[in-house]
Amino acid sequence: MSGGPARQPVESAGRPSDSVSHPSDSVPRPSDSVSQPTDSVSQVAESADQAPGEEHLLAAAYLSRVAEPASVPLWLFVQQHGYLTSAAAVRAGNVPAEVASCTEARRTAADPHVDLAVAERTGIRLLTPAHPDWPHFAFAALQVTGLRRAAQWRAGLRARPPRGELIPPLALWVRGNAPLATVGVRSVAVVGSRAATAYGEHVASEFSYGLARHEVVVVSGGAYGIDAAAHRGALAAEGCSVLVSAGGLDRPYPAGHRHLYDRTAEHGLLVSERPPGSAPHRQRFLSRNRLIAALGTATLVVEAASRSGALNSAGYARDLGRPVLAVPGPVTSAMSAGCHALVQRDEEPARLVTSVAEVLSYCGGGQQVGGSEDAAAGGEARSRSYDGLDLVARSVLDGFPGRGRSVTEAELSRLSGQPITQVIAALPVLREAGLIAVAREGYRLANPAR
Repeated sequence: MSGGPARQPVESAGRPSDSVSHPSDSVPRPSDSVSQPTDSVSQVAESADQAPGEEHLLAAAYLSRVAEPASVPLWLFVQQHGYLTSAAAVRAGNVPAEVASCTEARRTAADPHVDLAVAERTGIRLLTPAHPDWPHFAFAALQVTGLRRAAQWRAGLRARPPRGELIPPLALWVRGNAPLATVGVRSVAVVGSRAATAYGEHVASEFSYGLARHEVVVVSGGAYGIDAAAHRGALAAEGCSVLVSAGGLDRPYPAGHRHLYDRTAEHGLLVSERPPGSAPHRQRFLSRNRLIAALGTATLVVEAASRSGALNSAGYARDLGRPVLAVPGPVTSAMSAGCHALVQRDEEPARLVTSVAEVLSYCGGGQQVGGSEDAAAGGEARSRSYDGLDLVARSVLDGFPGRGRSVTEAELSRLSGQPITQVIAALPVLREAGLIAVAREGYRLANPAR
């Protein structure tokens, strides 16, 4: 592979461990410091106008194995040098000290050929920002917080935030056939305690069922308790559910949820930052939570104790500028103490919700419960669709000329002031939201709802 990790005979075809390896080829030496990444919605990719090739995927697979998720030094390094050069430099050890510190333990051991072979056998595919199914819309806010973190890093603020690093992933391992690109348009991250009460599981299941019936994607983490109830509720409604795992997708966690993983893959998506065979370590759960928050238009905390990990997801959602919703519970229940604390916050309190209809008003559109089909209802739904957009998609939408005139991607880039890569990423999201339509010579604003 040219400029990427070099291949070596594989000694075992079994599941790879979290450290595996290869000698390196000679590579050009990158700069001795990590600098500011580009401000594109997607990370640097070797080819923005075509699907990623084998070398790009090998490099991405290697980088996803060699360091833990949400590694700021490695993320910045890849932004600066791209996937192929970064993977080869890490393999050779020709990287700044801060990158070496997070990659040295696995740099000669990680074997992307084994990871990709296991992925192929188990129906898992690898996505990077160069892939058309990458969730650019959902991750636009992550890109903004990542750029902010990059500025802090350059200013010498290297201490890890208590909640964890809020940066985009370098790659995602995905199983299932549902589209990932549009997940963040109309979705709700449903989170809560593993040790849920019967009340919490009932609410999670009922709310998720109702959301799925209104074509809202339900995102959760696949754990016992609230997570499992949310996934099952969405699946019972024959809706789309997205399960974000902390470990490899070939290692369901908990093991008792293998059937839930399979059902979710059949009707929705399984997503992980870690390659096949990876164990779900504690720190990986915390970094995984930022992806759950990013993939949800809003985050709904159904039931959570005062120190529940679900509050970590809620904090990430708040940092991303997403609505945080909380379900009230009995004042005598310790499992609702976290929800009540979120509602009682002095700054940016969570919105208290008690019905599916109330949740729908925060998740970027969808049908109204019992809604009429008159023009007023259509206009309100259209407004909610706009409210659910991130800043980049709003900027692209605002660039459209009025009076039904169509524009090309290049024209829209000039009118909106957004790079053409961001325009191309936003267009399918705007179409999914019903805000624009395909025209003979590009795209135009959709007709108002009748």
